[in-house]
Amino acid sequence: MSQAAAALADTERWLERAVIGLNLCPFAKAVHVKGQVHYAASEAEDAQGVLADFTRELEALVALPARERDTTLLVIPRGMEDFLDFNDVVARAERIVRKRGLEGVIQVASFHPRFVFAGTEEDDITNCTNRAPWPTLHLLREESMDRAVAAFPDAAAIYETNMETLRRLGPEGWAALDVGPHA
Repeated sequence: MSQAAAALADTERWLERAVIGLNLCPFAKAVHVKGQVHYAASEAEDAQGVLADFTRELEALVALPARERDTTLLVIPRGMEDFLDFNDVVARAERIVRKRGLEGVIQVASFHPRFVFAGTEEDDITNCTNRAPWPTLHLLREESMDRAVAAFPDAAAIYETNMETLRRLGPEGWAALDVGPHA
């Protein structure tokens, strides 16, 4: 199995076991069950290549109806191991969205295996809410998010609920989910 294929399999396992399994995102299950999540792997090893792949995935997402492809997870198996370098790529990806006139249409979320919230230690379990097995750029349709938030009684409470879920789970429970990289 290629590194890209393994990274995609790891990401889908993480989505199923952590994001959906722990209900970290109450909106993820519906699009996953309907097959509306598109997984793509970047073969790039540098920011320029990753951003070219991001642009391709952005264009592909907006070209399709939401019922066919609601969201895209662009997984980056190589070249974005450094969290700060990855954050720079995230900011550049957000600029691409703006420059293409898609602000308010597409939102970029990001996940990284070394994600750390400001003011927390690297080993703080709550950082796992934003950790994926591989650096990942998540392209979301704003319209779909608006509908999901409107249907959820207290969307603002998701963040705090996730923190508490992870504190209860603890590092051993997170490790038992087996949602790390296998490639």
